[in-house]
Amino acid sequence: MKFVHWSKAAIRSRASKAVAVLFVAAVGAWLGIFFSGTVRAEIGPVETGMSLRPAWSGETVVDASPLGTLTFRTHAAPLRLRITLENIDQDRARALLEDPRLADRLPALIETDLLDGVRALVIRSLLCAGAGALIAVLMVFRRPRVALVGLLAASVALACTGALAALTFRPNSLVEPRYSGLVAAAPSLVGSAESIVTRFESYRSQLTKLVTNVSKLYDTVSTLPLYEADPKTIRVLHVSDIHINPIAWNVIRSLKDQFAVDMIIDTGDISDHGTKAENKFVNEIGRLGLPYVFVRGNHDSMTTQKAVAKQKNAIVLDDKTKTVEGLTIYGLGDPRFTPDKSVPVSAKPGTLDEYARSHLPNVDEPDLIAVHDPDVAEGFSGAAPMILAGHTHDRRTTMFRSGTRMLVQGSTGGAGLRALEHAEPTPVQASVLYFDKETKRLQAWDDITLGGLGEQSVYIQRHVEADPDRMISPEPTNAPSPTGSVTGPQTPTAGSPLWHQGQSSPMLQRSPTEGDRES
Repeated sequence: MKFVHWSKAAIRSRASKAVAVLFVAAVGAWLGIFFSGTVRAEIGPVETGMSLRPAWSGETVVDASPLGTLTFRTHAAPLRLRITLENIDQDRARALLEDPRLADRLPALIETDLLDGVRALVIRSLLCAGAGALIAVLMVFRRPRVALVGLLAASVALACTGALAALTFRPNSLVEPRYSGLVAAAPSLVGSAESIVTRFESYRSQLTKLVTNVSKLYDTVSTLPLYEADPKTIRVLHVSDIHINPIAWNVIRSLKDQFAVDMIIDTGDISDHGTKAENKFVNEIGRLGLPYVFVRGNHDSMTTQKAVAKQKNAIVLDDKTKTVEGLTIYGLGDPRFTPDKSVPVSAKPGTLDEYARSHLPNVDEPDLIAVHDPDVAEGFSGAAPMILAGHTHDRRTTMFRSGTRMLVQGSTGGAGLRALEHAEPTPVQASVLYFDKETKRLQAWDDITLGGLGEQSVYIQRHVEADPDRMISPEPTNAPSPTGSVTGPQTPTAGSPLWHQGQSSPMLQRSPTEGDRES
């Protein structure tokens, strides 16, 4: 029994020592990679510095300082590849941009240069990681044989990590970059919408566009070019919940120019209390020079809606359909008017959903629907491929079972004065949506979040629609009709039905006094 007891103790001791060796080897390998330095590589006309670092999630970061950074989820291995754009060979870049024959060779040239650089970086990182593991184990245990075991373990771990990175490599990640940096540089660095619509399968084309765009930006230095509009897409700037914040107009003007949008859709709450005094704020709409589609929010009175309708290029949709820049849009104003916290906003579950369903007979196969409240949007599920909403100041997207996608916008006005009610200010948010000009279906969208010093810094997340041509089917409507009402300044009629087919509910009608009074 004593022999068995000592054997177990010896096994535990050996196991503990093996774990300790592996841990020290891992730390040494990590430090070796961390201090492996940067590999210089020329990718086309761009001089780059490449570095590899351990990370919790696999990604590739392209640092185009001072223009910004692009992040791609290219692999699943816990390694971060950082490519820093350090210089541009101006003569070579100009020759590639101006000579079509050289431009045709650019994809193959970039791919070859990139692979050569990554190969040199991997070899250097492996050597440094192995040396780090060997030195760390030798320093701790002071036994060459144990150090060799640590080196072997580190080599196996590094080989598995490299294999995982190769097996999980996602070329298509290049069409969904995350961008942060200057708003003026954003559209050119993020990439052309043309590549989204045509759905390029090869990442070589995306790399070519990235290098070409960077070359153009550096070549022009201070006079950055505007992003050229793609003739194959309809670009829509989606804004919401401005809440009379003047900074929103600066943001909208900047984004409409940089992204060359065709129209703007505002899903409500442009005002705060719906008073006549706030009407001057909407005068900026007429100066934008683009169609401005507006649907009323719960902070907008009928006075606000009329003021918007008077502006040049403004299109107010309230249970109406209109074709704008090739897109057929149905819009419905919010049934409530709740200008401040003295008026409750709550409604019984399903009421707003059924309010939307009562208007379904007026919806004739639009390309997209614009409403203010996401609860209203749910009632239109299956009536269009796309629904835009706002209200919650919390951006999100939902795919309904019907195949309809709902995009809820954050606050383009940073929630107005409400931003001061929280420890951290509400971000300023908007989105640029890309629709195919022929099918009228959403192909991709850029979620834009502004921060830093005003609108000078920007964070962009690109999303690509996985199945833009999916079938849209109506939602089942066999649920019982509710009898609740939307609370607020409306005056329900006791005993009256919630709605009649094709008519608005009398229990959801807006008060003509609160929203339309002058102040």
